[in-house]
Amino acid sequence: MAAFAAAGLAVSPHKVGPDYIDPGYHALATGRPGRNLDAYLCGTELIAPLFAHGAAGCDLAVVEGVMGMYDGASGQGELASTAQVAKLLRAPVVLVVDASSQSRSVAALVHGFASWDPEVRIGGVILNKVGSARHEELLREALDASGVPVLGALRRARQVRTPSRHLGLVPVAERRAEAVEAVAALAEQVREGCDLDAVLALARSAPELGAAAWEPGVALAEGSFPHPAPSRHWGSAPDPGPQTPDRLERRPVVAVASGAAFTFSYAEHSELLAAAGADVVPFDPLRDEALPDGTRGLVIGGGFPEVYAPELSGNEPLRKAVAELALSGAPVAAECAGLLYLSRSLDGQPMCGVLDAEARMSERLTLGYREAVAVSMSSLAAVGTRLRGHEFHRTVIEPGAGAAPAWGMHLPERRVEGFVQQGVHASYLHTHWAAEPGMAKRFVERCAG
Repeated sequence: MAAFAAAGLAVSPHKVGPDYIDPGYHALATGRPGRNLDAYLCGTELIAPLFAHGAAGCDLAVVEGVMGMYDGASGQGELASTAQVAKLLRAPVVLVVDASSQSRSVAALVHGFASWDPEVRIGGVILNKVGSARHEELLREALDASGVPVLGALRRARQVRTPSRHLGLVPVAERRAEAVEAVAALAEQVREGCDLDAVLALARSAPELGAAAWEPGVALAEGSFPHPAPSRHWGSAPDPGPQTPDRLERRPVVAVASGAAFTFSYAEHSELLAAAGADVVPFDPLRDEALPDGTRGLVIGGGFPEVYAPELSGNEPLRKAVAELALSGAPVAAECAGLLYLSRSLDGQPMCGVLDAEARMSERLTLGYREAVAVSMSSLAAVGTRLRGHEFHRTVIEPGAGAAPAWGMHLPERRVEGFVQQGVHASYLHTHWAAEPGMAKRFVERCAG
């Protein structure tokens, strides 16, 4: 992405799956928002429209895969896999192969990937972690008869390594200077080792998508996207929501947490909030001692508050401002990191104290897709709202649910989770509002009410 952007192309970056961290690097490489394409969270019907929305006006779109090409949601076949997204977009695939510790076997590996699903078009291979010129020669010879062209070979390079920790790569926002250098070094390596003209020609061989681009305003007008219901019913009938006019008389300020501690957010969320009538204003809980002027609602997404617990705790003026806003009944939507920030404490460090709960780091990783239904009426979802989400954390909060839980879930086990109190909706569950745009509309209406 960075190599093409440096060549003057407008590059649209995309990521298969729910991951927030890789899109941060994509944005750094291209200067455009990194966007996710997750067929589990959003449904297969939204993949092409969301892709077209992000790619509008660009010369080239690059979609980074997730896990192995054919790996998707557990036990659900190809759902949410890179292969499925490639087929939905009718996009050719560049297979990146770890070539370390093999020579002729690379041909068998590529043959297996190319023949597994005839509907997936493997348009070329980039060999990664190549040890030497002789190693590259052996690999290319082996692949000559495969029918899959070699588009490049990348040698091992220390300067392009990216550090990881308990939830994967360290986000760009926490190491921006180093990340800029690493991406620039990687771009140079790709320019030297890959046939970019051939990659671009491959991309341009994709047929017309034929899908209308997703638009937040249209999505709000058309309503939610239907998902299969969880296997067992929770809660009572949906409430009708607030009775408000189609056009808000004033645009309420919705503050959105950002900065190094809160980096997890889908670009479509802010777009939907703005389309629903909000003035979306970012703020940094690590630096700002007050909420944006006129704040009527607050969105605190995911991130790494556990890494910055002392700094977040030390910003006492902002913690008090958040608590006062929540106590006033204003809408507050908190996911994962936001849930921890609203608790009484995190690893012994005082937090906002909005929720009567304690949070701490854990040795256990909680990871996976979830089917959920709203079991308490809130500023974010009506009772009975069904959607799909994703959990990804190595922390626990006790208790795990309040007197009015946020969600009922049956995967991986039947349980309730999260907190609803006054205007607060706080949960570990990450959701993609493009699948349920009514959540953004409902939230903004309550901010304006």
